[in-house]
Amino acid sequence: MQSREFNTLGPCEEEFVETLTKIGLSKNVAKIFVYLTIVKEATSREIELGADLRQPDVSLAMRTLEGQKWIMNRKIRRAGKRGPFRIYRLAYPAHEIIDKIEREKHNDIEMQIALIDRMREIIATL
Repeated sequence: MQSREFNTLGPCEEEFVETLTKIGLSKNVAKIFVYLTIVKEATSREIELGADLRQPDVSLAMRTLEGQKWIMNRKIRRAGKRGPFRIYRLAYPAHEIIDKIEREKHNDIEMQIALIDRMREIIATL
């Protein structure tokens, strides 16, 4: 996917966000993931504007993404007295993150099936 500039997520990107939320990601995490998939890298402020989120929502979602090790950042120094700012990007290509989500969902399903099988065993002994 080629990098492009835009102010907000379009209909295709919104569908991607909705699909990610249906499989269990929070909407804010999904919006940031999709936004960074499209633009490749962005500041926190650019993410706020592009993903149509408030700053506290961006901060919380970024912590989740960092906890999953799905994003990375680098500091850029500013001229003058202001401190540096961070540029965020996905740590892996989007398809690799989707593959990881798929593996986690398969593991969850296998665990649920094992629990159901165990319940059947318990019922048979009652």
